[in-house]
Amino acid sequence: MAKIALITGATAGIGEACAKLFASAKYNLILTGRRLDRLEKLAASLNKKYDTEVAVCAFDVRDREQVISNFENLPAKWKKVDVLINNAGLSQGLDPIQSGNVDDWDTMIDTNVKGFLYVSKVVSNWMIANGRGHIVNIGSIAGKEVYPNGNVYCATKHAVDALNQGLRIDLVQHGIKVTAIHPGAVETEFSEVRFKGDKERAKKVYVGFEPLVANDVAETIMFVVSRPKHVNINDLVIMPTAQATATNIVRK
Repeated sequence: MAKIALITGATAGIGEACAKLFASAKYNLILTGRRLDRLEKLAASLNKKYDTEVAVCAFDVRDREQVISNFENLPAKWKKVDVLINNAGLSQGLDPIQSGNVDDWDTMIDTNVKGFLYVSKVVSNWMIANGRGHIVNIGSIAGKEVYPNGNVYCATKHAVDALNQGLRIDLVQHGIKVTAIHPGAVETEFSEVRFKGDKERAKKVYVGFEPLVANDVAETIMFVVSRPKHVNINDLVIMPTAQATATNIVRK
């Protein structure tokens, strides 16, 4: 029987790369995201290429009722989730607190922290009932350091780091693995979303060095979940070779 991976934020970037990699490894998939057209296109592509079964759930993780209703309305066979990848997350703006946009703060907190919790609560209970599972939480180097103007985004990713540790403690008695992956600079839509569609400003973030790409992180996640039953990788930071800290990047 094929294993099942549930991936949030699967419409682009790391989530989409995970969907492709896990489909190639013969997982069946539950893919979530806000953009139904992208989810359906990805699902059709993976089904055709890998003969993978894909369930699509289009909703915003910030909406607790949508999270609960979409997941609980899935057929029973889809609740046998082996791997949850908590990938949905974003950054909005890059401003000091005194001039920050409060709506941006709400979006980051509601997505990166509350959405993470809503999904984790439902799926962890499935895993407890099933007697197995592995939760992989996508954090950030921003969850290990604080950098100029990163204030609220860094706070949300520090929260992910803390919640990852809390989940590990709470679920260890049930034999459920919990891992956090903290990437440095990854060239995806992240900066474009942060700068609200300003593609030129987003491109400048990655100029002069070779950043990670989404598949680098996806391959790391696959490595983590493929460890033997008795092995859990609690916490892993992955950076481009040219990046030593959040702000220390060698550019040529």
